Amino acid sequence: MRRVRAAVTDAPGAPFTVRDADLEDPRPHEVLVRMTAAGLCHTDLAMAGTWPPGLMPMVFGHEGAGRVEAVGARVTGLAAGDHVCLTFASCGACEQCAADHPAYCLAARALNFSGGRDDATSPLSMDGAPLYAGFFGQSSFATYAVVHERGVVKVPSGLPPSVAAPLGCGGQTGAGTVLNRLRPEPGSSLVVLGAGGVGLSALMAAVAVGCDPVVAVDPVASRRELALSLGAAVALAPGDGLAAALRELTGGGAHHVVETTGRPETVRRAVGALRPRGALALLGLGGEVTFDVMGLLAKGVRVHGVVEGDSDPGRFIPELIALHGRGLFPLDRLVTTFPFEEIGRAVAAMRDGSVVKPVLTF
Repeated sequence: MRRVRAAVTDAPGAPFTVRDADLEDPRPHEVLVRMTAAGLCHTDLAMAGTWPPGLMPMVFGHEGAGRVEAVGARVTGLAAGDHVCLTFASCGACEQCAADHPAYCLAARALNFSGGRDDATSPLSMDGAPLYAGFFGQSSFATYAVVHERGVVKVPSGLPPSVAAPLGCGGQTGAGTVLNRLRPEPGSSLVVLGAGGVGLSALMAAVAVGCDPVVAVDPVASRRELALSLGAAVALAPGDGLAAALRELTGGGAHHVVETTGRPETVRRAVGALRPRGALALLGLGGEVTFDVMGLLAKGVRVHGVVEGDSDPGRFIPELIALHGRGLFPLDRLVTTFPFEEIGRAVAAMRDGSVVKPVLTF
């Protein structure tokens, strides 16, 4: 057992409070990571607000970066001292994992959202009682994490932890949607609805592959300004007439729209902004959306639901790091850091929109 500090949530919607906890040593296929940074994502807040009370108290966090402290007896390819990025858990054996689509792993729920390992145990405890964990296979809102080796990606030692951490979810979700799923041709138009961490990651990827124009839509003026500085041709506020404005800007409708908000009215506007045979990628966590099916059929619209950018992290995260090294994926420009013990201040900054990507540092 190892004494750690962890941000604990006691009930749905309750604040994160940093407390002492105990962490088991890694099992044969697990890795012990000393955290150096952890990104804060809207998914952490959304899931913490709706998490089953029977699986609490719980430790969230799913954009971790750190250094390997120890490895289990059967771990290969990783060693103590390695700098790593943590990402979602997958089984490695099902048909989706075998086809290099681990984001759709058939065991995803048990491995990422059960409050522990797939055998219902948790590596964390508090005051002698189990502390639920294993969120996205990691629960990185803690000073240390025990993670299955498949959720650990080695990164260069010179990569800042505040950049490595968001790659594990937000960075690969936005960029992967563009590069892995939509695969736009150079010169094709792409619209991003929602200029948060995921949306701006998609925007940077679109700019990197030569989409033109790239258009961002967001209600926050500072985020629209950031989108322009990252290569967007135009940045608009949402509102009445948005779909018509987007069709005019893109010469009859966008080839691709990436929707990150999950809001039903925004999704419907996205469909209206597409040209015939355009593609819509849905990334946001939202409720039900009602479509005019005849409208979709008449335009030949393709609708993609995308999880984690349809990424194979072991392959894709190094590709994003290479783009970052060439100045084509400046993820650091989205980041604002906060000390781990000030997680409450980071949450407030994310909620009020003053910060795009809060990253906790240890």
